[in-house]
Amino acid sequence: MKRKNYSPRTVRNYMNNLKHFTEWLSVPIETAGNEQALLFIDYLRTKRLKPKTINCYLQSIRGFYDYLYDEEDVRILNPVKRGYALRESRPLPKYLKDHEVERLFDGIINLRDLAIFKLMLRCGLRVEEVANLAIDDVYLGRRFIHVKNGKGSKDRVVFISNDAIIDLVAYIEKRPTGKAKKLFLVEKGTCRGKPISIRGIQKRMEYYANRTIPVIRDSDLKKFKGDRLGALVLVEDTHKQLLDTQAECLVRTFQPYLKKGRALEVYGYGIACSSHGKPVVPPQDN
Repeated sequence: MKRKNYSPRTVRNYMNNLKHFTEWLSVPIETAGNEQALLFIDYLRTKRLKPKTINCYLQSIRGFYDYLYDEEDVRILNPVKRGYALRESRPLPKYLKDHEVERLFDGIINLRDLAIFKLMLRCGLRVEEVANLAIDDVYLGRRFIHVKNGKGSKDRVVFISNDAIIDLVAYIEKRPTGKAKKLFLVEKGTCRGKPISIRGIQKRMEYYANRTIPVIRDSDLKKFKGDRLGALVLVEDTHKQLLDTQAECLVRTFQPYLKKGRALEVYGYGIACSSHGKPVVPPQDN
């Protein structure tokens, strides 16, 4: 897995799944067959694990036996057949209504927390991406953020919406000066002045959600812990603002480097991205 450049977290999860399987297995690994795989599925179901989690176990076991067969030349039967995967349900995500979102943000008076959650909501940043955000990654003049080492060790550029940049500028003006290069810092306690952690951001979200919107359950907060604020909050205006900002910045960014024909193509793409259908005025030739 390291040879295929999987992340350390993925490798750790796969190894943990294999550890659970080998500890449960009552026969040697090389003699395990389809019967043991089916019994292991039944065992996981008695643990009340979700189908997606069980499928991750099966994928880890199948990949391990494929490795033994292909790489180590160990000619043994793979106990996990492809048809063993459990059917996964795909329900629509739960989200907050517009008035609940307004109530949530009305309860946030801290400039740092308001900037963090606006970036996550309006710009689609993940929790880890916000925690790792550095001051040099924010370009206020050009209204975009350079996200480095995101999910899958991928970089990307995201544009900042109108309301998000207002809160971000307000926080940067009040941000304590120091040697820390990270953008968001701890403001109280013994860790004051140090970069805020992923768990720190999650705890702040739990605090505001429990205080302003008691209807949010722990199961919904777990979705936020794992990925994006957008998994918990969905606002129609958010999608419109994001696409309009991207359409405008797309033309403004690439037009100086393109000829007239290519600039019009980018301009047309910007119109297609806009959820309002409001055209972005293309620059005129002198």
